Amino acid sequence: MNIKHSHLHNKKHFLMSYIQLYQQISQLPEQMKGEVAQFIQFLLYKQKETKPIKKRQFGFAKGKIKIMDDFDAPLSEFNDYMP
Repeated sequence: MNIKHSHLHNKKHFLMSYIQLYQQISQLPEQMKGEVAQFIQFLLYKQKETKPIKKRQFGFAKGKIKIMDDFDAPLSEFNDYMP
């Protein structure tokens, strides 16, 4: 069974797809029905977890972060290890 995106607009056809899906699942052995149920739970969890990424705005953090002039200077804690 292949459900294409264009069928989403045709509710009658999509409803038929639900019936076909139900019929196909009904024909599976019990163990495989359990696997289908687990996969559905995975998809529902994945759907909740997915959040849309906000479009980044250039310069949003400008002026909020300051790097000190001596940022790259050696740390005095490592003097014993330096030649």
